[in-house]
Amino acid sequence: MSLQYHTPLSADAQRALGITPPAPLAMADQVRFSELDVLNHVNNAVYMHWFERLRIRYTQEWGISRYMGRGTDPRIVIRSGEIHYRQEMRMDEDYVVTCGCTAFRNTSFTLAQTLWSGGTLRASFNCVLVLLTHDASARFPIPDAVKDRFVSVDGATQEK
Repeated sequence: MSLQYHTPLSADAQRALGITPPAPLAMADQVRFSELDVLNHVNNAVYMHWFERLRIRYTQEWGISRYMGRGTDPRIVIRSGEIHYRQEMRMDEDYVVTCGCTAFRNTSFTLAQTLWSGGTLRASFNCVLVLLTHDASARFPIPDAVKDRFVSVDGATQEK
């Protein structure tokens, strides 16, 4: 299988890469020299950049924010997060980052992200994201269409 970078991967493509179950959004890339540390493996901070890149794409594609800096989009902040490093990554390795909502409330949602390479789970990041108004003065409600997509596409559950 020829891996396409920076393009959402289908569920079948994810399965072919050993990613099970497939995620609502997954994209591939390759480790670059600039991402390595003095031990010649990926610097731990880089994993957060990879997760953030896909998280931004996810919020754009799901219609949460366009990140245009305008007053109509919510400000999205990470309230809490936990990363689990499982196995190191090295130069030129292909990898896939996945993303999907697992639960949501009225103004916040939980996102599960994983990093895969060579059919092996290398890292995971789970976080709670909170939506605020553009000026951060109040909470911003998740639109009903986004909640519907969380349920129908991601399989997320609504919490009280």
